[in-house]
Amino acid sequence: MTGPRYTPLAQSLPATVPFVGPETQERQRGARFDARLGANECVFGPSPRAVEAMQKAAGDIWMYGDPENYDLRHALADHHGVTPGHIVVGEGIDGLLGYLVRLVVGPGDSVVTSDGAYPTFNYHVTGYGGVLHKVPYSGDHEDPTALIAKAAEVGAKLVYLANPDNPMGSWHRGTDIVAALDALPVGCLLVLDEAYVECAPDGTAAPVSADDPRVIRMRTFSKGYGMAGARVGYALGAPDLISAFNKVRNHFGMNRAAQAGALAALRDEVWLTEVQRQIEQARVRIGKIAEENGLRPLPSATNFVAIDCGRDGMFAKSVLDALVAQGIFVRMPFAAPQNRCIRVSCSTEADLDAFAAALPVALSSAAGNG
Repeated sequence: MTGPRYTPLAQSLPATVPFVGPETQERQRGARFDARLGANECVFGPSPRAVEAMQKAAGDIWMYGDPENYDLRHALADHHGVTPGHIVVGEGIDGLLGYLVRLVVGPGDSVVTSDGAYPTFNYHVTGYGGVLHKVPYSGDHEDPTALIAKAAEVGAKLVYLANPDNPMGSWHRGTDIVAALDALPVGCLLVLDEAYVECAPDGTAAPVSADDPRVIRMRTFSKGYGMAGARVGYALGAPDLISAFNKVRNHFGMNRAAQAGALAALRDEVWLTEVQRQIEQARVRIGKIAEENGLRPLPSATNFVAIDCGRDGMFAKSVLDALVAQGIFVRMPFAAPQNRCIRVSCSTEADLDAFAAALPVALSSAAGNG
């Protein structure tokens, strides 16, 4: 009796996931978290109109979702002032990144990213046999100039840049990213992950023409729109590139209720504005909690705040572990020197009160361990 005959590439890969979910940690610790502040979800929730639309769609869940995502794509096209041919919808940015890498990257192809940037992108590249080349952050910012220079050096097919950035919360002006494109090598595509752009200051979104073949921009309903569990993302790009997604995407991958919810959320600008206000308020509160404990909050254009714990990654990990032991779920960057920080998601007053109570205990514990 024999098992499947895996490809050599599959045999070479570890069976892993980019993130350990909070549910996994809860099962391990045998208790629920009191405050879920690590996954950058939007605890303020989706628009009530989106909830109503999804509840209504539940009665029709026996039907597959529209494989063309027609209504949502047309609404997004109107929202961005482009044509539906400039937009592809998929199962979150994570799903779209997988499709893009499948389209572009084969075994041995070079791809450039920042050391410590979003790991799911790296997971997809490795899964298709690509070779990752990494550049360091510069002052807790991803470095577009260094990324593009590395792409020219290694003949990269893709360059990944998140603006605003996860895990640091930093950001660049969109015009600066556009200016950096002048040095992008021929045949290289910039993957501009704008997952947090609804949380960012005006001018952060890159003013790139939707017809520019050098760039694909990724957006999501998971952050500002509060629909992480629905898994709805979309990409804006030149029509030829967008059309190519139809060669590889899962045409029935989009949940019917999620499609309806995203459409309703997009139309509720009042709710989005209120969520943006609450995110800004929570960022200020997290910063004050950090400063009251002698720590430095980093400026953030996202729905989380990175807090500099003032020492090294080992100390920050001790702080994180001590918070988790008290029922406070947070995460931290995994590459030095950014791993001197913990990362705390924006949340309710009650959740942040719990964090405020747990942090001095965690710092004392970590200092004792040091």
